Amino acid sequence: MIKQIRSEQLKPGMYIHDLNCGWLDHPFVSSTFKVRDEATVNKIIELGIRELYIDTVKGADVWEARTQSEVNAELEQRMQEIAAKKSERPVVVELREETARARRLHGEANKIVRNLMEDVRLGQKIEVDRLAPLVESTVESIFRNQDALLPLARLKNHDDYTFEHSVSVCALLVAFGRAMKLGKEDIRELAMGGLLHDVGKACIPDDILNKPGKLDDAEFAKMQSHVVQGVVLLQQSGGISKIALQVVGEHHERFDSTGYPRHLGSEKISLYGQMAAIVDVYDAISSERVYHKGMPPPQALKKLLEWSNHHFDPQLVKTFIRAIGVYPTGTLVQLESKRLGVVVEQNEGNLLEPVVRIFYHAGQKHYIPPETVDISKVQDSIASFENYEKWNIDPYHWLPA
Repeated sequence: MIKQIRSEQLKPGMYIHDLNCGWLDHPFVSSTFKVRDEATVNKIIELGIRELYIDTVKGADVWEARTQSEVNAELEQRMQEIAAKKSERPVVVELREETARARRLHGEANKIVRNLMEDVRLGQKIEVDRLAPLVESTVESIFRNQDALLPLARLKNHDDYTFEHSVSVCALLVAFGRAMKLGKEDIRELAMGGLLHDVGKACIPDDILNKPGKLDDAEFAKMQSHVVQGVVLLQQSGGISKIALQVVGEHHERFDSTGYPRHLGSEKISLYGQMAAIVDVYDAISSERVYHKGMPPPQALKKLLEWSNHHFDPQLVKTFIRAIGVYPTGTLVQLESKRLGVVVEQNEGNLLEPVVRIFYHAGQKHYIPPETVDISKVQDSIASFENYEKWNIDPYHWLPA
């Protein structure tokens, strides 16, 4: 049986089923292993992991601990409550009108950030002003219709993850800032910070950045140093706003002071740093890596909600979920009718009933004529979210063209 326990309940002899944290937040080769000694227990506690899951069939038990099913049921109830509150995201243009523009913008953004990272590796200063048009285009696209750009931001190439992740965080922060009703100038600076939040990784050797195995303590510390490296690079380059710098410097800080590099607590982390931390983790855990399987977006959102018990501001997490939807655009879902489709648009009135482009029958295991369905207007509903890889489906092919 899989159970959730507090890290201080962990003992040698227990079998960890899931460390319950982001891949970059621990140096272990896997999130699943047998605890052999007290040193491992102490290391897990020192990492700031508050709760984790154990397998009581493979190791010792904590009889009073909640089962994973009980935890999931509670999270599902909390997600339902979040979805029940209407989301305010006015659409300025129709999806089909914004889609082609968003695709061009996404391709351009990836190239610009790739070149930026290469320039930094060569020792060149960051010219923040040259990124301003890209940031402005991203803000305007999200404000016109965020369902065009956000699903594209989820699509990443394994080899290009670092800069594609930065583009994704930038776009998500714009949607988040809009939901927070921030002023447009603040949203622009927030987006700039998102675009540059991992620029310090240009100073990290590739053999550490892309290492498929366990990082030793020195490598783990080097990886974490990308935050300070990024701040230093931007301060040396000049032209960076306070908001953007807070995003870069605080996106790995945590509400309960367990983050890095400064172990700031809830009262010392800026609003923008807290927002960036939520977005950064969401995009990281929902993205495919060579050594890390990405979660479907709804599952990643549930993890954020679970971790908001300690690591994130619960109200900010709820706002972020409402900003992108319980089934974020681009999510593969299965309906009660056994048909599969990709979420292409959100319904402001009901986040549980988005617009879905249907194209496959899971029961009969074959493609069907594509059909766009507004779930709020038919006698069907979403039964589950799915993994593209499981069904061997190319997400890019089925998103609006």
